[in-house]
Amino acid sequence: MSEARARNIALIERYYQCLHDGDMEQLAALHSDDVAFNMLGSTPVSGRWEGRAECFGPIVADGVLGKLQPGQFQFAKKWRIMCADDQRVVGIMQGGGPGLNNEQYDQTYCQVFTISDGAISELHEFYDTALVELVLNDNPTQKPAMPQVRAFQF
Repeated sequence: MSEARARNIALIERYYQCLHDGDMEQLAALHSDDVAFNMLGSTPVSGRWEGRAECFGPIVADGVLGKLQPGQFQFAKKWRIMCADDQRVVGIMQGGGPGLNNEQYDQTYCQVFTISDGAISELHEFYDTALVELVLNDNPTQKPAMPQVRAFQF
């Protein structure tokens, strides 16, 4: 394993540990000042967000954390690094807990991180946008009549 790959994996392990611990200040510090978040879908938090202040302000603080019940939600209950090289790391993570509307937000994220100069410089994030709409935006969508039979695993 190259030194760069090992450093990148260690950085993303710290990222997930910060999420697990709820340490948003340290989490933000792992990102470059000009980081870009690319968020899946057509929800209010979707699209390309640029700069640490914008990413950790409107998108994280307001669009996500501000819509979950404080002290009852935990990101990164489980995570795994799927692959890595000298520039990128791909991880998958699950978190969960109730939203302010009392709907359960048990979300799975696939994340592609680009690393530059020892910091996260870009993030592409993929997740269940119907769940985002239901819990974070209080916008009910059609739910399946039966519970999921085959749970997603990683």
